[in-house]
Amino acid sequence: MANNCEFCAHYLYDDEEEVYYCDVSLDEDEMEQYMRGTNADCGFFKLYDEYKMVERQN
Repeated sequence: MANNCEFCAHYLYDDEEEVYYCDVSLDEDEMEQYMRGTNADCGFFKLYDEYKMVERQN
């Protein structure tokens, strides 16, 4: 599950470009691993928890 971008808090939608993108700044080596698919688990994965966000607003 850690490599499923759809559930990650860093996976954002750009309204102007109408595309999803990862908001994490990767260095050159990390980007190469990502592009080649050699890094099976994303070290930056953070589960997006909608309920936790609402909890803070109360």
